[in-house]
Amino acid sequence: MAQFGNKITQNIAQRLRQVVGQGKDFVPLHTPEFLGREKELVLDAIESGWVSSVGKYVDDFEAGIADVCGVSHGVAVANGTVALQICMLVAGVQPEDEVLIPALTFVATANAVSHIGATPHFVDSAYDTLGLCPIKLAAHLNEIVDVQDGRSINRKTGKTIRAIVPVHVFGCPVDMDGLCDVAQRFNLVIVEDAAESLGSTYKGRACGSLGDIAALSFNGNKIITTGGGGVVVTDNPDWGTRAKHITTTAKTTHRWAFEHDEIAFNFRMPNLNAALGCAQLEQLDARLLQKQALFQAYRAAFFGFDDLTIFEAPANSYSNYWLNCLILSGPLKKQRDTLLDGLNDCGLMCRPVWNLMHGLSMYAECPRADLSVAEDLAQRIINIPSSSYLANASSGLAL
Repeated sequence: MAQFGNKITQNIAQRLRQVVGQGKDFVPLHTPEFLGREKELVLDAIESGWVSSVGKYVDDFEAGIADVCGVSHGVAVANGTVALQICMLVAGVQPEDEVLIPALTFVATANAVSHIGATPHFVDSAYDTLGLCPIKLAAHLNEIVDVQDGRSINRKTGKTIRAIVPVHVFGCPVDMDGLCDVAQRFNLVIVEDAAESLGSTYKGRACGSLGDIAALSFNGNKIITTGGGGVVVTDNPDWGTRAKHITTTAKTTHRWAFEHDEIAFNFRMPNLNAALGCAQLEQLDARLLQKQALFQAYRAAFFGFDDLTIFEAPANSYSNYWLNCLILSGPLKKQRDTLLDGLNDCGLMCRPVWNLMHGLSMYAECPRADLSVAEDLAQRIINIPSSSYLANASSGLAL
């Protein structure tokens, strides 16, 4: 079996190198790229003296992200996790509520639910999007929910199920039409975890505009970065105003007085980080094209490969392909860890999908649906190098 694994690993590594190039000893999974006016705008912020949480770049970045997402309000915050926490707070999620989230997600999704005193309730994924499955979700809720006075009550726990958080995994949009139908039937608020999907669209609509409110992340490994940061986006003016208020210490407007009208948070994004983000945002369209080119190169490189496919978003979606991934099948399903070891030994940084949430000790007792699809996918996914610049190495390939 070891010889079989080595042979397959070498074949996969050769195909990856065909795309990403042979020159580098080590190819990271995803790296930040600073190719525009980053130094210019950050230096301008420094020279202006406005380096903390107030300044023109905060305003410009909020407006720019809202525009990309096709909504009217953006609120810049410290990171994507607190952005998601604030989304749920302004959407009315209460302590002791339950919030439906995929088991197949990064831990920040579950942590944000926990930070407001609510309980994650794990539901299953779909093979075609890697995100929440509307069909399985509806079947699960039909089995466990009583609708009383406009609230969905989990008859097993007695708690209100208040919201649902679709996660656009690796940038691929979820089946939002199906999820919106389920949310309407069960009176659920839709809080989009769009952390990975800036620039992705579903049936022509931008991720971040597909639910009631959304959170994005601009961590260093995202398609554009502010170093560390997030943005809350919504078309609801009241929610947008409230998100801004409670993330900026709930300070009331006054020329000089320090009046605060509720217990709130200091979750503000510094102007320095926003300046970096404004320069990065100018490059978004080019990066989206590079991401598409890289995906196409990977698809061509692995065409006809037995028991392995490159994940591709459904035809009704445009994915930013933040991270590309291989989906293993057949005999390769049991070789994931062997392949991961071998590919990393070959200087290609590859990784599995995140540990499923219900497998983490702090979330092991949370309510959950049947998670058979997520559990299957978790054993079959390998993320491969996906930095935008890698498209340059693949540009000579016949796609």
